[in-house]
Amino acid sequence: MSTVVAQSLHVFGLRSHVANNIFFFDEQIVIFPAGNHCVKYNVDQKWQKFIPGSDKSQGMLTLSISPNRRYLAISEVVQEKPTITIYELSCIPCRKRKVLSNFDFSVQRFTSMAFSPDSKYLLTQTSPPESNLVYWLWEKQKVMAIVRADTQNNPIYQVSINPQDNTQVCVTGNGMFKLLRFAEGTLKQSNFQRGEPQNYLAHAWLSEDKIIVGTDTGKLFLFESGDQRWETNIMVKEPTSGSKSLDVIQESESLVEFPPVSSPLPSYEQMATSTSQTDHLAMPRVFAIAAYSKGFACSAGPGRVLLFEKIEDKDVYRESREIRIPVDPQSNDPSQSDKQDVLCMCFSPSEETLVASTSKNQLYTITMSLTEISKGEAAHFEYLLYPLHSASITGLATCIRKPLIATCSLDRSIRIWNYESNTLELFKEYQEEAYTISLHPSGHYVVVGFADKLRLMNLLIDDIRPFKEYSVRGCRECSFSNGGHLFAAANGNVIHIFTTTSLENITNLKGHTGKIRSIVWSVDDSKLISCGTDGAVYEWNLSSGKRETECVLKSCSYNCVTISPDAKIIFAVGSDQTLKEIADSSILREMPAFDVIYTAIAISHSGRMMFVGTSVGTIRAMKYPLPLQKEFNEYQAHAGPVTKMLLTFDDQYLLTAAEDGCLFTWKVFDKDGRGIKREREVGFAEEVLVTKTDMEEKAQIMLELKTRVEELKMENEYQLRLKDMNYSEKIKELTDKFIQEMESLKTKNQVLKTDKEKQDVYHRERVEELINKQSQELQDLECCNNQKLLLEYEKYQELQLKSQRMQEEYEKQLRDNDETKSQALEELTEFYEAKLQEKTSLLEEAQEDVRQQLREFEETKKQIEEDEDREIQDIKTKYEKKLRDEKESNLRLKGETGIMRKKFSSLQKEIEERTNDIETLKGEQVKLQAVIKSLEKDIQGLKREIQERDETIQDKEKRIYDLKKKNQELEKFKFVLDYKIKELKKQIEPRENEIKVMKEQIQEMETELERFHKQNTQLELNITELWQKLRATDQEMRKERQKERDLEALVKRFKTDLHNCVAYIQEPHLLKDKVRGLFENYVQRADMVEIAGLNTDLQLEYARQREHLERNLATLKKKVVKESELHRTDYVRIMQENVSLIKEINELCRELKFTRSQVYDLEAALKLSKKIQPQEVSETVSGRDVPSAAATMRLNEQEETGRIIEMQRLEIQRLRDQIQEQEQVPGFHSIAGIRLPSLADSEVDFEVRTK
Repeated sequence: MSTVVAQSLHVFGLRSHVANNIFFFDEQIVIFPAGNHCVKYNVDQKWQKFIPGSDKSQGMLTLSISPNRRYLAISEVVQEKPTITIYELSCIPCRKRKVLSNFDFSVQRFTSMAFSPDSKYLLTQTSPPESNLVYWLWEKQKVMAIVRADTQNNPIYQVSINPQDNTQVCVTGNGMFKLLRFAEGTLKQSNFQRGEPQNYLAHAWLSEDKIIVGTDTGKLFLFESGDQRWETNIMVKEPTSGSKSLDVIQESESLVEFPPVSSPLPSYEQMATSTSQTDHLAMPRVFAIAAYSKGFACSAGPGRVLLFEKIEDKDVYRESREIRIPVDPQSNDPSQSDKQDVLCMCFSPSEETLVASTSKNQLYTITMSLTEISKGEAAHFEYLLYPLHSASITGLATCIRKPLIATCSLDRSIRIWNYESNTLELFKEYQEEAYTISLHPSGHYVVVGFADKLRLMNLLIDDIRPFKEYSVRGCRECSFSNGGHLFAAANGNVIHIFTTTSLENITNLKGHTGKIRSIVWSVDDSKLISCGTDGAVYEWNLSSGKRETECVLKSCSYNCVTISPDAKIIFAVGSDQTLKEIADSSILREMPAFDVIYTAIAISHSGRMMFVGTSVGTIRAMKYPLPLQKEFNEYQAHAGPVTKMLLTFDDQYLLTAAEDGCLFTWKVFDKDGRGIKREREVGFAEEVLVTKTDMEEKAQIMLELKTRVEELKMENEYQLRLKDMNYSEKIKELTDKFIQEMESLKTKNQVLKTDKEKQDVYHRERVEELINKQSQELQDLECCNNQKLLLEYEKYQELQLKSQRMQEEYEKQLRDNDETKSQALEELTEFYEAKLQEKTSLLEEAQEDVRQQLREFEETKKQIEEDEDREIQDIKTKYEKKLRDEKESNLRLKGETGIMRKKFSSLQKEIEERTNDIETLKGEQVKLQAVIKSLEKDIQGLKREIQERDETIQDKEKRIYDLKKKNQELEKFKFVLDYKIKELKKQIEPRENEIKVMKEQIQEMETELERFHKQNTQLELNITELWQKLRATDQEMRKERQKERDLEALVKRFKTDLHNCVAYIQEPHLLKDKVRGLFENYVQRADMVEIAGLNTDLQLEYARQREHLERNLATLKKKVVKESELHRTDYVRIMQENVSLIKEINELCRELKFTRSQVYDLEAALKLSKKIQPQEVSETVSGRDVPSAAATMRLNEQEETGRIIEMQRLEIQRLRDQIQEQEQVPGFHSIAGIRLPSLADSEVDFEVRTK
């Protein structure tokens, strides 16, 4: 084996299409698949440990971890055969415990797995068409039970075992939800599906008998012991405006197919294809469900997870929280960046964190305590690692001065990684796909080949910003020189060389006839080596721009090329499964690849180590000079072909990228220890690029923040002072209060002490008195009790005598009772003996009757048996005949079956031969298809190049033609302008005269303006006068209002005084005095005179106005009478005209009806004549023309009448409007008894009649 060793350090990537692709090993360690490994990632310490896949594995399909977190099961396809490998996770490093690879049943691949609660059993589900559900005792590699889960080739997405019962199993798939129980070596279904079958995508056990199931239509079902108990629909809450509905994730058409054709179809793609057939685009699909102690979490459409919690004392769950994937601001379309389907979820053992994986190869996490804090609003996930590539990595580059890795991918993104800290430094998405990338040796610049342009970009502190663009379309390869002063970019079959100082294209290297696949610089940058699909390897001299050496092998399509540090030997790998050493235009030697295609190659700067990447995703490490035999170390790395491979400048790390979207870093060391320990003279650079504008903005922001901080400090200090002042005042107040309370409490305490002493003295005296009283009472009681005891003793003696007497009496009574009892017994025995004799006689009689009946029964039985024997003999003879016939037919059929078996065996042999032929033909077909696809791709590429070149030629020709045209037009324009200049010179003199005239007009206008100004000033004066008048009137109005208020107050006072006077109405003298007082208070002499004068004036004015109004009223009455007479005559005339018109309309309707009946009769007659006389066609035609002409004439007349009616209707409407206006005049009334018919009624009547 080789002495060169590569050890996997870190991976940047995830394989989201592996079923059940993330789970917790413990609180800190997460396990997920990346490349062809399973990764144990410590979230806190950020380290990774790897569980490599099996040798020659074509990729992982599904994972499962045991409930005790001790075992990990991985389903793979190894050399077209399915295998299940079980690892023991508790060992360091993880070791293989069992490999299940030899199966007694047919299987293509395992799509789902689950461990039993005690981790002894493993449940596996195979893919259609077999769809076998297998129950393993995995430690003994023994199949306990196998059953076909589905017979209709529907996909099955998930299987699981009851977390509290080894024997109960659940299976869900398209149109399938089954509960099975393991008993007596078989799996038997224990439930029956009711209702419409759904596409069940995921399920989870909530308890021993409860399962929650999700569908592709956003429905959740809760099943208890196989019966549906609860159902809910997940609704889309966000507005689905325009294209913002929850659509299926549409990947770009230009993406490489993932996974490759050789690997099986993953479960997520099955789900997507099966659910896309049914049109439920707006429905959120439940791809993942995870149960926890409070309830469960489920995916609810793109970028959305819902938490459901159980309602207490009910078997119902309610939506409690919503968690969303955050919008990525670095994405080219931030609004769509969060639209990713959550494929798998897992809670940590303590249920503190939730981890989720998405369809875009991203890992997200959230702490459950955060979801509880966010009230009402949706919580947001965070990246578990960092944003990862979601498609094939097409470009990989590293630099000298910094520990950076640059990658670009078909997911339209560029990412800058740090391989020392294993972090993502920069990340940005673009509108176009990025095919290639190269880092400047300084680590400050990057050149990227996009689909539309080649861009040179700065790596700023927080952004990737382009500063130069080149019109190089579809650049597939680019590379900075080792010195960084040049960079090369391959476009089709041409290599463009650019300088980084002036950013100009200095030369173009042409010579390849096919697409260039790889370019590499020599150490001193004097040479450039390129290889392509045309089988050519060229060495270019950059000083002359010509080829120095060339090696062409048309049978081989080269994938990658590299050069030795001394620039003498070129190493190339390609489609012919060999590694070639080329020197001086000739192949020195070829090393076979052993049935794989090498896709990438890298050599160390020391020249002693070489690494190659294969089409199956493995890495081979070998020493240089190359060995003759199979001496290399092969490592499982990627789940797809390796696209790029690099060694860092110090030969410490190997970097590999592949079509599976994963980036691996490997620690490289030589067992011999030669040439690997290169110590860096200068450490990595820490400088970063920042633009001036960014610096200025940040400086400005810093200044603003500083000022803000100072302001806040001032505010805080002021607030603190105020608070100190307030608190000091409060403290003073409180201290004063406490001192006062303390003094009051002291005084109270002294008072209480004195009270206590008084109470003590009083209590002592009371106690002495009570003791004396008690002693006296005791003596009295003793005397009384002695007397009572003597009395009670006497009573006891009397009672004892009484009891003796009573005992004697009862003994006498008992003796009497015994005598009477013996007499009664004798009498009863005699009576019952007599009865017994009677019953025995009756019994004997009954027995005789029974014997007679038995004899009769035996006789009848004998007769029946004789009859039955006869019938049995008859039936026996019949069936014997039938048996002979059946035996004969059976012998005949046996002969026929023997012949058929022979035919069947011969046909089976033919079928097997045909199937073998079909398989061989299929293999040939697959090979031919692969060749056709590769050729089609080449043809398409060539066609695109031809089109692009044609387009460029056409553009240039158009440009030339346009420039010529413009030149001609400009010459014409020049001639015209010369002529115009001459004419304008001639026109200058009359224009000057016009200018003078205009100036005079301007002076006149100015005089007018002055006049207007004066008028304006005068008007302003008038306005000021008017304003003054208005203010004076306002003041007068206010005075009048004040007077009115005073009068009202006086009236109120008078009313109150008058009310008081009324109280003395029974006492005339007092009343008289009060009224006199009122008169003196409220009436004065001058007032009386004024009121009398005012009253006379008012009466005269009132009489005058009344006469004037009466005269006006009389004249108005006369006018109204005249106008009413005129209107009456008009009304009568209009009514007469209306009546006559209605009559005419009715007559016209009758005529129309009559003509229509005539036309109908004529048409009927014509049809009859057609049937009877087919020869007289010409006559019938001429006869038909006449009525039609008449009908058209009548129709024209009808149109005319319609027009007349319409005009009449308009006239009537006009007259009605006039009448309404006249009615609105006061004092005018319509004529009694005359009412015109409504216009609407007349229209309806007309329409009915015309119909």
